[in-house]
Amino acid sequence: MNVEKKIYIADDEDSIRLAVKAFLENAGYVVEDFASGDLLLEAFAESPADLVVLDVMMPGSNGFVVCKELRKTSYVPIIMLTARDSDLDYATGLELGSDDYLVKPFSPMALTMRVKAIFRRIEYERQRSVGNGELDETKQN
Repeated sequence: MNVEKKIYIADDEDSIRLAVKAFLENAGYVVEDFASGDLLLEAFAESPADLVVLDVMMPGSNGFVVCKELRKTSYVPIIMLTARDSDLDYATGLELGSDDYLVKPFSPMALTMRVKAIFRRIEYERQRSVGNGELDETKQN
């Protein structure tokens, strides 16, 4: 059974956030969007997502801070989506635990394909673990 994947997006730019949401929903994902990283963190504490897309420059806690906070409690895949394009910003995002880093302007299709690739990798790793005799936690009641 293919369970719908839930994705959280935090970006203070409405047009970008809603465009990303529309593309990901059209690809079959359940998407919740937030105008700040703080709101995303609150929602994640209540109901974790399967993947997170973060802008870096947001009011309140920026994307780097949100990424660091998420990594304290979760291995959720994180994609940074930002206008900050220096090598230092890229390195910082990856060092803090993000799985990918896309620079604005970006192609929503490219983002969608990266999301699909991350989920494919997770599924492959899960299948491989089950094939090696490890416990498949998704089959427990």
